[in-house]
Order: sequence, then structure tokens, then C-alpha cells
Amino acid sequence: MDYRVPQRPSVDLPYYHGPLSKKDCETLLLENGRDGNFLLRDSESMPGVLCLCVSFKNFVYTYRIFKEKHGFYNIQTVEGAPKRLFTDLKELISTFEKPDQGLVVQLGHPMKQASFCPRWRRSQIKLDSIYENSNSDYVEVLP
Repeated sequence: MDYRVPQRPSVDLPYYHGPLSKKDCETLLLENGRDGNFLLRDSESMPGVLCLCVSFKNFVYTYRIFKEKHGFYNIQTVEGAPKRLFTDLKELISTFEKPDQGLVVQLGHPMKQASFCPRWRRSQIKLDSIYENSNSDYVEVLP
């Protein structure tokens, strides 16, 4: 048995919202009434799983995205659709931006985070904020 805790996915895409709640997701996707609004978020019920959420006819449809053991991504679409693997999330999204791929509607309008910041930049910001009160290249180490 594998008792490892699934890790939170690391995703550097502007339409990835991290741990956004289902309710907040629905509010965001439905606020302008446009079909095909979409975003990625962390699953609330399944750690390590992503959700692709898309609006259609004033309803939000959620599709789970699983990362396979060799790094490929698999998405749950309509019942009976063949299993498809994608090398990365950009390829997956690009595929479903085309019509008739197994979603209720093609992906049309990415809902970007208000303050998208790639993961590598976030780590730099965290390091910079440690010394936020210093105007020097050096800091004084206290005993």
C-alpha cells in the first residue's frame, strides 16, 4: 500500500486559481453570463487532483484532472469517452478549446487570476519579504 499524501499540484498557468472553493469558482465563472468561461482549481474533495471548471447555460461543469504516474494528465469527461493522456496542462487546455472534444462546451474564455504570479517569481517575493524593512544589501544578524 502507498501511504504517501498526495502533494498539491504545482501549476504555473494564469487561469489556475489554486485552492478556490466551488462556490467562489461558480461566482467567478457565472458573473458575466458567458458560456465557455473556464479555470483550473484544486479539488476540495480529492487532494492532488485538479478541477477544470467551465460555464455553460448558467451552470458550472467540473471535470477532474488526474496526474498519472509517468507525469501525464488524464481528464474525466463524458461517460463512455475514451481515456486520453496529455503531456502537460497546456496541451490538455488547447485540445478542449476545440469543439466536440468531450466537454459540455469548448473552452473559450480563461478566467485569469487577478494577480497571476508564476511559482518561480512567488518564491523570489517570499525571500524578498523576509528583509522588507531593510534598505541595505546586508542585514544585521541579531544574537
